[in-house]
Amino acid sequence: MNQHVLTGIAPDELKSSRIRKIVASAESFFEDKVVAVSAPGGTSRASIKLTFSDRTIFATRRPNFRRTHIEAFALGELGEFCEDIPMVLGVDEDIMFQSDVGGRRLNIELSQAREDKRVEMLEEAIAAIFRIQAAGRQAGLETRLPPLGDSDEWIESLADSVSVIERMGKHVPAQIDRTACCEALWSPARQFVKWDCRSGNAAIDATGKVRWFDFEYCGVRHGAEDFAWLLGDETLPLRPRLLMEVMDFVARSELGAKAPEFLSYLRLYLAFHCMKRLELILDERASRGWLSKTRIRARDDVGVHPAFAAQLCTIAAICAAETPLLKALEKHFESMASMFRRMGNPPAKS
Repeated sequence: MNQHVLTGIAPDELKSSRIRKIVASAESFFEDKVVAVSAPGGTSRASIKLTFSDRTIFATRRPNFRRTHIEAFALGELGEFCEDIPMVLGVDEDIMFQSDVGGRRLNIELSQAREDKRVEMLEEAIAAIFRIQAAGRQAGLETRLPPLGDSDEWIESLADSVSVIERMGKHVPAQIDRTACCEALWSPARQFVKWDCRSGNAAIDATGKVRWFDFEYCGVRHGAEDFAWLLGDETLPLRPRLLMEVMDFVARSELGAKAPEFLSYLRLYLAFHCMKRLELILDERASRGWLSKTRIRARDDVGVHPAFAAQLCTIAAICAAETPLLKALEKHFESMASMFRRMGNPPAKS
C-alpha cells in the first residue's frame, strides 16, 4: 500500500482493513491502479476518494450492507431522469463506486459567498431537490423503496421534541395538543425523499451546478422532509426569514397550485425538525462543549455553537407563528433565540 499518495489519511489509517479492502476492490473492478487515496469527509466517514491516472471517483462502504445496495439502486434509477446526483459506476459486494461530483462543498461555499450569491446557490439547491423528487416519481420509486417515519413511535418521538424548551427553563404551553400534533405530522408515503439534505451533503462542480450526494437513508414520505433538512441546517449563513422567502419562491414556481398545502406541512414539520436538531445540539454541548464554526463546517458536524442554536430557534419561531397548532410556541422560541445570541462566541474547541 506504500505506493499510494495519501491526502488527509495517516499511513497507519491506510493500512486499515477497510481501506485496503476498498482499494483492492476498486483496482480489481476497474482494472486500473489507484494512485492516491484521500478522505475529504474524514476517515470515519463511509466514503473515500480514489484517484486513478485519469479520473477520481468515490468508493462508499456503509456499515449496513442493505443501505449500500438501497443507495446504489436509488441512484441508478434516479440517474435515468436527472443529473443532480452522482452516477453509480458499479457495486462490488458491499462497496459502491460513484462519480466525483466536485470538491466544493455547498456548506463551505455558502459560508464564503456574498449574500446575493448565497441566495442563488440556495435557490439552485432547492430546485435540485425538486428535480430529484420528480425523477423519483418518474422512476416509480414510491412503490419500490421503504416508507420513512410511518410508525407511531417515530411520530410520537418527533412530537415529543417540543419538550426541548423545558431544557431551556420554560414550560410547554397548555395549548400545545401533542395528540393533534401527531395526527398532523403523520403523512402517507407518497413520493421519493432523499433525507439528510444538509448543505454538507451537496457539492458544486466546476460549472457551478449543485449536486446532492449521500442517499443512504432515502425512502418514501411526504416530500417536505428534504427541504426541512436543508432549511433546518443550523449552519446556513442566511437569515431565517430570507431562507423561508427563498423556499416559498422556488416552491411556488415548482408546484403551482399545490404549493400552499406543501408549504403548510413544511412549516409544521420544519418546526419539529428544528426542535430535534436543538435537542442534538444540547446533547452534544453537554458532552463536548461548544465548538467553533470553522470546525463544525469543515467536518460537517452538529452545529454546537450558540449562533447556530439561535438560528434554529428563530426558524422554529417563524414556523410556529404560521402554524395554528404551534402558535403558542412562537414567543418561547424567540426568547430562546435571544438567550443563545447573548452567549456570543464562547471559548470553543478549534
